[in-house]
Amino acid sequence: MYPLYFFSPSLSFSLPSPLSLSLSLLSAQKLCGTNYPVSISFIVVNEFCERFSYYGMKAVLTLYFINYLHWDPNLSTAVYHAFSSLCYFTPVLGALIADSWLGKFKTIIYLSVVYVLGHIVKSVGAIPSVGDSTIHIVLSMVGLILIAFGTGGIKPCVAAFGGDQFDEEHTNERRKFFSIFYMSINGGSVLSTLITPMLRGDVQCFGGDCYALAFGVPAILMVIALVVFISGSGMYKKSPPEGNILLDVCKCMGLAIKNRWKSSKYDPKKKHWLDWAEDKYPRRLIHEIKMVLRVLVLYIPLPMFWALFDQQGSRWTLQATRMNMAFMLNALLILVFVPIFDMVVYPLIGLSEAFNMVTVSNRFINTRSEAVNITVGAVDFYVPADYGISPHNSVERKDTNLLYFFSQDPGEIILQKMEDVKANNVHIAWQIPQYVLITAGEVMFSITGLEFSYSQAPANMKSVLQAGWLLTVAFGNVIVLIVAEGAGLDQWMEFLLFAGLLVAVCIIFSIMAYFYTYVDPDELDKLFPDKTHSNLDTSKSTGETQDQ
Repeated sequence: MYPLYFFSPSLSFSLPSPLSLSLSLLSAQKLCGTNYPVSISFIVVNEFCERFSYYGMKAVLTLYFINYLHWDPNLSTAVYHAFSSLCYFTPVLGALIADSWLGKFKTIIYLSVVYVLGHIVKSVGAIPSVGDSTIHIVLSMVGLILIAFGTGGIKPCVAAFGGDQFDEEHTNERRKFFSIFYMSINGGSVLSTLITPMLRGDVQCFGGDCYALAFGVPAILMVIALVVFISGSGMYKKSPPEGNILLDVCKCMGLAIKNRWKSSKYDPKKKHWLDWAEDKYPRRLIHEIKMVLRVLVLYIPLPMFWALFDQQGSRWTLQATRMNMAFMLNALLILVFVPIFDMVVYPLIGLSEAFNMVTVSNRFINTRSEAVNITVGAVDFYVPADYGISPHNSVERKDTNLLYFFSQDPGEIILQKMEDVKANNVHIAWQIPQYVLITAGEVMFSITGLEFSYSQAPANMKSVLQAGWLLTVAFGNVIVLIVAEGAGLDQWMEFLLFAGLLVAVCIIFSIMAYFYTYVDPDELDKLFPDKTHSNLDTSKSTGETQDQ
């Protein structure tokens, strides 16, 4: 017997279009038979290019302040950390736009455009022929502000958007994704911190160091990042925004504080101060706010880690003669350490042979009307006439980084030295143990923090909690800014102060983490079937008031 199907004229049916079917199939595709969706490859490549753009620009930023804008080291350090801090305050804005208004996908695209514009303005400000020093400073600051809003705004969205691509049952793959994601960050960092200092010093333009090119190449990489991300549009899972969740959160917290303040000793006691908002706001929302607040409280001591860590780009850069090698050492070590810490299969790889620490880079500027050949040790330099500049070349560490020479009398050449960074009598190799230790700490700290922030956040607040994690970086840079500008300590005392504070923070955080209870955001749908945040839960009408 065959089943019979009856169709009524009053019923209507719609079949999916070929386009929607193909997009659905693409989004369901996996990488090489694994449980990793194809869509994350676009996200990882996008992150690689974006981080190349960001770290490539930052690799020469301190030297740009000192040598191009002619700021002193303390002001350069302060502005560097002010910029870094702004880059990690703006994720809050990006998270709010993503979770409450545009969604993660559109937020990443729109703020990436702002990011590109910032790079362009920054590059134009590094062209000597464009205005005077005031114009250069204005363009540089405007460019940095746009970059800070661009990179900060997309930062919490990209990580959370990548986590959204995984099915709920593939938690292990999602956890590994954050490690791959972090490796792409540092892969971009390694290449950029190697390439952009070379573009600055080895390529001559406008009669000196080519900062315009060193900033322009990162701008091109950011354009590539945007194009790659848009190319994967049809493969992404795109969760729509759920309304102005932050406004609901703020109103709920405000009402809870107000009701708690007005309550008398005769009113029924509440298990949590947020429960005082139960008369107006749904218990699901209250429960979600509790989840987020518990994590944010846990983050309070963490800025001190970043206060030490981010000095690699300022104090550690000024301390090292070979800036590009020292700056990229952290990122290079991460590419080694992430598989070790994550998979526990690879042995430690010695990196000391990759660094030649005994040479310095020299150039000559010729103010004479005749070309000159100069020999330093066994190295020959040809210097063109009329303010011509010789190419960079490495010599034994007996001379400093840059030599000017001029003629006072016919046939007499007088050399005058000028240093990019003063030579130190302590070998830079002594910084390798510090980089190894701080990188090992970063791998355990930062990757775990990214995954923890995603896993402990309710679905409608994942970008917000990612932004909360990134705020710890912002406040860490604020701490450095305050100490660098206000404390007036010798460098060794400053380092010792930060180290002592971090030891204290480690003890405090260990105690706080011991008492933290993990939650499963996926259980919210079972506990609170009603997902709305604008009306009271139906469970309220049944008299059920106990917090779950």
